[in-house]
This record gives sequence, structure tokens and C-alpha cells, in this order.
Amino acid sequence: MSIYPTQKAADARALVARQLEKQDSVCVTCSFQAEDMVVLDIVRSFSPDVPVLFLETGYHFRETYEYRDRMAAEWQLNLENVLPTLTVVQQEAQFGILHQTAPDRCCALRKVGPLFSALAAYETWFTGLRREQAKTRAGLEAVDTFRLPGGHSLAKISPLADWSTRDVWGYAAEHGIPLLPLYDLGYPSIGCEPCTRLPSDPNDPRSGRWGGQKVECGIHLEGQPEQH
Repeated sequence: MSIYPTQKAADARALVARQLEKQDSVCVTCSFQAEDMVVLDIVRSFSPDVPVLFLETGYHFRETYEYRDRMAAEWQLNLENVLPTLTVVQQEAQFGILHQTAPDRCCALRKVGPLFSALAAYETWFTGLRREQAKTRAGLEAVDTFRLPGGHSLAKISPLADWSTRDVWGYAAEHGIPLLPLYDLGYPSIGCEPCTRLPSDPNDPRSGRWGGQKVECGIHLEGQPEQH
């Protein structure tokens, strides 16, 4: 029996189409995890040259870099590697190994700050966020307004907000999307290599992130969704 989420996929496509009609200045953030690949597949079917923002922290798994490069070539992606101000060597020389001593600060320097700077150039931002991913995302809206610390607001669109992991994998299988090989090693949620372990709680896919100290890098906590 097919597990392809036909109606959810149709709804996601309709949502993406409506948002693209409203605004030309759009981007997709992509960690190259399964959810992001599904959203990217949908968005690029309407807008093949959509900017794809990848947070190049310098700490990713080798497999992530290899998969990114492979898919960027196969899908001819308009890939933008978003870089921190400091290289890994510069940051470690100045502050030490922050991902061990102060993971929040490391994420702020290598993920949150660089992405917020990049997003300031856009009016619409597509994400692969899902409510099921973490308790911190349980209230996720498919369409929201996100205000950056500098005051710029943009539409934050999460077409897969109500999708399950089964839905995501079903869509990928139906559309022939190869997925990051790290999933085959048991990683259900994949970030920077030093801060990603196999989950300690089988019911919480993000319990292997940051050694259990936290479940979010801060991107979706520090920005300020506007009240409607």
C-alpha cells in the first residue's frame, strides 16, 4: 500500500503556488535533510532558480557535504552557502571549542546570525519545519510573519507543518528523491557533526542533538513571530 501523502502534497503545492504568486523575492532554507528536500522539490517545480540557503557552519558531516554537492549538481540548484563571519579556525583560536563549552554561542555565531543576515534580502522564506519534530514546534503555523532582530519582516512558510515523518519519506520515495545516507546509520535528525549523536530517546528524534542540552539552534526561537 502506498504511503504517499497525496492530499497533503496537493495542499502543500497549492500553498507554495499561492505564496509565489504574492511575492517574487523568495528563498528556501535547506539543511539537506528529508523535510527540506521535499519542500525544495515542491518549490523548485514552480521556481527552478529559487535561491537555496545552506548554513555552511564548517562543522557538518562529510556525508552532508557530499550529498549537498551531489544534489546541487543533479538538481542544478541556485545554492548559496551562508558563511559565518569567522572561519572555524578563527573562532576556535579566539573563543575555544564553543560547541563544547557554550553551544548556544556557537549556534549564534555560525547559524543564527548568518541566516538572519541572509534572510534580510527576502520577503518570503520557505522552510521544512514540521510540528511533529519537537515540542518546541508544536504550535508551528504553516503561514506566519517572522520579524528579524533588525526589524525586517518576511513571510515564513512551512508547507509540511502537519506532515508526519512517514508522509515525508513516502513523498520522497514516490518522487524518487534520494536521501542523506546518514539516515541509514540511525540518525533521525542531523546537524553539525560534533553536536549530533544517535537519539537517546527513541520517541524524540532530536534527543541526539547538542548532547541533550537543547533541541533548537535558536533560529526559530530568537526571531519574533508577529502577532496577528
